[in-house]
Amino acid sequence: FAFNADLQQLMSLIINTFYSNKEIFLRELLSNASDALDKMRYKGITEPEALETDPNLKIQIIPDKSNNTLTIIDSGIAMTKSELINNLGTIAKSGTKAFMEAVSQGTDISMIGQFGVGFYSTYLVADRVTVISKSNDDDQYRWESNAGGTFTVVNDDSEKIARGTKIILHLKEDQMEYLEEKRLKELVKKHSEFIGFSIELLVEKTTEKEVTESDDEDDEKKEEEKVDEVKEDDKKEDDKKDDEKKEGEGEDDEPKVEEEEKKEKEKKTKKIKEVSHEYEQLNKTKPLWMKKPEDITKEEYSSFYKSISNDWEEHLGVKHFSVEGQLEFKALLFVPKRAPFDLFESKKKKNNIKLYVRRVFIMDDCDDLIPEWLGFIKGVVDSDDLPLNISRETLQQNKVLKVIRRSIIKKCLEMFAELAENQEDYKKFYEQFSKNIKLGVHEDSNNRTKLAELLRYHSTKSGEDLVSFKEYVQRMREGQKNIYYITGESIAAVNNSPFIEGLKKRGLEVLFLVDPIDEYAVQQLKEYDGKKLVSVTKEGLELEETEEEKKIKEEEKAKFEALCKLMKDVLGDKVEKVQIGSRIEDSPCVLVTSENGWSANMERIMKAQALRDSSMTSYMVSKKTMEINAKHPIIDELRKKAEQDQGDKTVKDLIWLLFETSLLTSGFTLDESTTFAGRIHRMIKLGLSIYDDNNDDEDDDLPALADDGEADDNDEATKMEEVD
Repeated sequence: FAFNADLQQLMSLIINTFYSNKEIFLRELLSNASDALDKMRYKGITEPEALETDPNLKIQIIPDKSNNTLTIIDSGIAMTKSELINNLGTIAKSGTKAFMEAVSQGTDISMIGQFGVGFYSTYLVADRVTVISKSNDDDQYRWESNAGGTFTVVNDDSEKIARGTKIILHLKEDQMEYLEEKRLKELVKKHSEFIGFSIELLVEKTTEKEVTESDDEDDEKKEEEKVDEVKEDDKKEDDKKDDEKKEGEGEDDEPKVEEEEKKEKEKKTKKIKEVSHEYEQLNKTKPLWMKKPEDITKEEYSSFYKSISNDWEEHLGVKHFSVEGQLEFKALLFVPKRAPFDLFESKKKKNNIKLYVRRVFIMDDCDDLIPEWLGFIKGVVDSDDLPLNISRETLQQNKVLKVIRRSIIKKCLEMFAELAENQEDYKKFYEQFSKNIKLGVHEDSNNRTKLAELLRYHSTKSGEDLVSFKEYVQRMREGQKNIYYITGESIAAVNNSPFIEGLKKRGLEVLFLVDPIDEYAVQQLKEYDGKKLVSVTKEGLELEETEEEKKIKEEEKAKFEALCKLMKDVLGDKVEKVQIGSRIEDSPCVLVTSENGWSANMERIMKAQALRDSSMTSYMVSKKTMEINAKHPIIDELRKKAEQDQGDKTVKDLIWLLFETSLLTSGFTLDESTTFAGRIHRMIKLGLSIYDDNNDDEDDDLPALADDGEADDNDEATKMEEVD
């Protein structure tokens, strides 16, 4: 018979193509065998007698190194002569046709194997294929082709099959790896581990056995010895007892003879290796997701998790669900106990979800199946609705995947919420995966509200514990409209920050956001439960004030207006404006940033980026506003000095010193640390009453000091002491 024209073209493509992923042939053959067994089982329900020819539904793989053949046998429904000709000689409804069309349109030839060319994928590894099939409705036939333009179908008189199909692949010389036990086990585990029928591999077992040397000779000698002994006993009945013992006469002496024989045996034993062949079942792990969740024990979940994840620890959480309706699929998702060390490595595999179609493994690197922030979730998704023979490109655009993705995210969030009910478990989870949740807040706008429920932070009132937004809102003071937070490098740094002094005094709780990713997350999470999130390090912080407090503030504003103007003039473009602030209590001044620009912490993070674009920094670095504390003695004394003499060199020096110290306390970095150190050293000298002749030169070296209005060193010392 001749192959159908399309098929001839395909065969020549397969034979002549160098395709690296040749291993898919086994997946295709095992899937076909599984389908045949499924059909047989279904038929057996309506016609039980059909199963009687071979009641064992299984698949067997037989590698034969001596003949270089790989045989796959199934006891499925099998094919009649006409079915062999039609199914294996023409392109039926397989993906082959789609593949041919893609090739004719110029698609990359390496796409083969993703179109599931089914049975013909055998020619990737074999140069001749024999199919022997015995259907209940026909005789046993043999289909054979060496991938030329023709194939033969003849009656088969070789070893009889009860029912089923035997496919014999005569492997190409460079494909002998598929006869290796290890390689075959690896492929079955990867692609076909969860097929519903037993897959057995014929393996070679070597056992050591103890045998005696030349057993037969020993037996003959023993027989002769016994005959001689009997004759001697008849002749020498009257001999002495000693002689009788030596000859070994009498029933009483027989055990001794046996003992001697045993000793001889022990001396002559040796070990030999005995080679035997037996079938070993490869797919022992059952597809756990097919069972009902209520029928599965924790131990079963645990062992299944370890088998798919190669983790030595148990999982922390599990979600087992099925979706029915327009789309049907089952999924089993696990949260590990610890985050992998390469969780956010850009080159690592994006996710750990294995996609199965009807329990046959398709892929484990489908980016559309789960978002990156859930990359730590491990598990399986098994759909009956996805076509098995499908290219990656088509799969990415498949709307079924989008539905699966939405369901996975929803169920993961449910699983995290369940974990949150147990404080101890959630603490472990949050320690390992808080970055992922925050990344989710940053990236996933649809689920931002649900993710906000999962966030936990330290605060001014939480002590060692972590607090959620929900708990924060529950203990908010009456009349409090906003949720206050501060970002910084560490809990110790933010806890002692001057920015929270005023809020602490008023009894307002402030959340500590000390993870670099918090800066990104909080930019997206503008509010929670109708309460706006307000940064205490930025402008726009309005604390509630009584009428009396407002009146005092207005008076202070008028009183310090001249000092504010002087400080702005001295500092120039280093600050946008200088004003009276209400957020500080114990510190003389702080630097706040504009509401929409970078905070000091964000500036620090961006400067630390290895591949940052410096040109962007100038746009994003926000203008700084200096807020002074009118109640602080330093500021009050400075106001008095400024009123006496605006050109006072010491006043200007102190303004710069206050600015630079507030840069440090507000979380910024100093541009010129040596200048700052010079100022400090100068103050130390004045404090210690050290006056040297080079003092004037030093003054000239400090760019921030006034050039004229020289004052006596003694006067300066006195002024400094007054300020202190």
